[in-house]
Amino acid sequence: MLVLGLETSCDETGVALYDSERGLLAEALFSQIDLHRVYGGVVPELASRDHVKRMLPLIRQVLGEAGVEATQIEAIAYTSGPGLVGALLVGASCAQALAFAWGIPAVGVHHMEGHLLAPMLEEQPPAFPFVALLVSGGHTQLVRVDGIGRYQLLGESVDDAAGEAFDKTAKLMGLNYPGGPEIARLAESGTPGRFTFPRPMTDRPGLDFSFSGLKTFTLNTWQQCRDAGDASEQTRADVSLAFQEAVVDTLTIKCKRALKQTGLNSLVIAGGVSANQALRRSLEHMLAGLKGKVFYARPRFCTDNGAMIAYAGCQRLLAGQHEGPEIKVQARWPMEHLPAI
Repeated sequence: MLVLGLETSCDETGVALYDSERGLLAEALFSQIDLHRVYGGVVPELASRDHVKRMLPLIRQVLGEAGVEATQIEAIAYTSGPGLVGALLVGASCAQALAFAWGIPAVGVHHMEGHLLAPMLEEQPPAFPFVALLVSGGHTQLVRVDGIGRYQLLGESVDDAAGEAFDKTAKLMGLNYPGGPEIARLAESGTPGRFTFPRPMTDRPGLDFSFSGLKTFTLNTWQQCRDAGDASEQTRADVSLAFQEAVVDTLTIKCKRALKQTGLNSLVIAGGVSANQALRRSLEHMLAGLKGKVFYARPRFCTDNGAMIAYAGCQRLLAGQHEGPEIKVQARWPMEHLPAI
């Protein structure tokens, strides 16, 4: 089955062609980072308008790169939630219009399921069951995965997610948007041990996360340094390193607990924060001690992309699932409510 995948949940327009027999044929992505950087964050109305502008040119580009005619496409998958409603509506409207015009089925895909399944696009994909750490934007979740649609939520963020904490902390420190990569870049030149930050909610049982307090602790530390006349680039790097170490350690501790709780030794990490090299190294070291393995997608498939939506949609389409002609999106959508296949 040849599936066209469309991703428009937030600030990146993603398009991809996935074939159930030949794999990923082509994909393209346009990021709106430059558009939103001047505002220090995503402006929903601007994001929606830019998706409208980029969608059809990207579809034409992907079809051209794959050497595929529109008449060869057998189905369309699109992100129907969670995300920004206006942005989601662009992808859903485009998908349903093309599906109607071409006489093919369309299926709405859960954005986080797309991230969770992105490592399946790699040469050595994980086998079910496994524990997944989803760290994307406003989501930080630990999930037991026994199959597609067979999800058990083990823990989640009770306030700021890890990605939000990275971006908000960076903004409070005067760093450019998006803040996560900026903190990771600065942390590379940080001085180990100069600052030690708390590892939130690791001193109690459970698998939930909370990064709001860590964000405040980091801000207070930075302000104290600045008030003392020490606002150098090295100090900024040292604070960034301490913050990143705290987030990475917290995520690693919780992942280890989840693996021991479930009796599993395979971990999937997915979402934008999964591209963080310090986090990957920490999880790989932890899994090596458990004689297990960690799986993740290549860097360009960690952030939002059309390939993960095309793949996830293809699996559900092959199982006979598809949508009616209605244009439906959901800003909030618990993943455990998805049907199993």
